[in-house]
Amino acid sequence: MPIRILHLSDIHLGSGLAHGRLNPQTGQNTRFEDFTQALSLCIERALTEPVDLVLFGGDAFPDATPAPLIQEAFARQFRRLADAGIPTVLLVGNHDQHAQGIGGASLNIYRTLGVPGFIVGDRLTTHRIETRSGPLQVTTLPWLTRSTLLTRSETQGLSLAAINRLLLEKLQLALEGEVRQLDPQLPTVLLAHLMVETATWGAERFLAVGRGLTVPLGVLTRDCFDYVALGHVHKHQILAQQPPVVYPGSIERVDFGEEHEPKGFVRVDLVKGEATVQFCPLAVRPFRTLSVDVTNQANPQTSLEQAILGADIQGSVVRLVYRLRPEQLSQIDRSTLHQLLAVAHTATLIPEVVNLVERARWPNLSSAALDPLTALQAYLKGREELTQLEPDLMEAARNLLTETHTSIEEAVQEQLRLL
Repeated sequence: MPIRILHLSDIHLGSGLAHGRLNPQTGQNTRFEDFTQALSLCIERALTEPVDLVLFGGDAFPDATPAPLIQEAFARQFRRLADAGIPTVLLVGNHDQHAQGIGGASLNIYRTLGVPGFIVGDRLTTHRIETRSGPLQVTTLPWLTRSTLLTRSETQGLSLAAINRLLLEKLQLALEGEVRQLDPQLPTVLLAHLMVETATWGAERFLAVGRGLTVPLGVLTRDCFDYVALGHVHKHQILAQQPPVVYPGSIERVDFGEEHEPKGFVRVDLVKGEATVQFCPLAVRPFRTLSVDVTNQANPQTSLEQAILGADIQGSVVRLVYRLRPEQLSQIDRSTLHQLLAVAHTATLIPEVVNLVERARWPNLSSAALDPLTALQAYLKGREELTQLEPDLMEAARNLLTETHTSIEEAVQEQLRLL
């Protein structure tokens, strides 16, 4: 009989609040409720099948010190697994650690409280777990920082490339030590929170560049592992088939960088030497970008209104990105556009002004008519050495603006209500 596993990761409960609004019935942020609902659906699936084991690949919250309300929502869902007698492994990801990389502060409480059947993976070690369908072993590999594997004296005077090579050597030695202690008769899972060289970045690439260790796929595809359960990358992908090396992706969209990514979890049927993998999508709130170029339109307002009316945005998180000339700015009635976007869950207007002034006139970009995105675009067009980076830099800037689309006062009030 196969051991049935539910593998989920990157919950990030408490993220993306800027894309939500206050629910007057609950007093909570609607995006917080979306994330909680997605987690609830994962747990419900684990209970109704039921599965024999739940593997969480790390990054429970945006940081290691989530607000009490957020901690409570996470604990309330995972407590359902404990009540049902389903063993659960909670791996520590990079967002679960303090900045110094010491301990998994947001998850260690489950070990301290002695929650029955719960294992916190905050170190490289192997756990033998008894399930209703038989025993297996899970090797946990949490997010590793430089200080985890190397001392300061070992890195002194070395280049970043040399440090990364030394880190990889240390990791391979440590992993080899674990592998030699495995029981060859038991089904074996490697549960790791890391970046694999062949993986495709999700939206989190803007937050993770230059951080952590990138691991070659060959380090993970060992005969001793029957399934490699990963966390860290928000985009679902299967990197290898033998054994299956799988990122389930995040369970909800954090921002517009994940607009086109399916969200869900993975179901695994595991026996010694074989793992059957099924991706299970979740019905999460859609994100929609409406891109409209009105630079050649005599009536840009009409073109924007028609674009909104022709789009399916009911209940979606929406951003309207429109290109226009500087002289067209006064022709845009933003109030009317917001009224038409009212059917969306939340909506943001992002103008992109083209054919801007020459570099010599950059100081005039402080004009109230030009937004920060416009100023950045003008700066980039005047720097030839940044031409290739312009698309990524503009996308990163749009994400930042979207995250802060509400006023400071509204954001503060919303957080106060949430807490």
